[in-house]
Amino acid sequence: MISEDSNGRLKNQTVVKTATDLQRLKLQKLMMNPNKPIVIPEIHKEKGYNQTVPTFVRNVMGSSAGAGSGEFHVYRHLRREEYSRQKNIQAMSIKEQQDLEFKRKLEQNQIISQERTAKKRAKRLKKKERAAKSFVNKFVGSKMDLEEK
Repeated sequence: MISEDSNGRLKNQTVVKTATDLQRLKLQKLMMNPNKPIVIPEIHKEKGYNQTVPTFVRNVMGSSAGAGSGEFHVYRHLRREEYSRQKNIQAMSIKEQQDLEFKRKLEQNQIISQERTAKKRAKRLKKKERAAKSFVNKFVGSKMDLEEK
């Protein structure tokens, strides 16, 4: 769409109808000033339970020992928090074990691939040397035969 602004100049307005149009407009806006730095947001790291919630407990109590009916809900809430904290600790330890196992597997695969590459490289070089030797023997030997005749 073309319209006039307050100064009487023609102004180009585009209507966004699809997601493609929106993406095109964003790209055009970026390309108007290619020297302007683009800010790419970082990926958020996972936050564990320990980082988001304080670990201190103010009301330390058990399930019995004179707890009133109103205290049971406080106890239940604290119990749930503790179970959640323990579950998160277990999940983090499992993730660390899996990460270590994955890194070990990557290193092992890299060592295996390097061994295969070295073996194939040695085979290629050996084949190349044999071909060069046979080439030398073929032509040098035939020249010697010609000289003898």
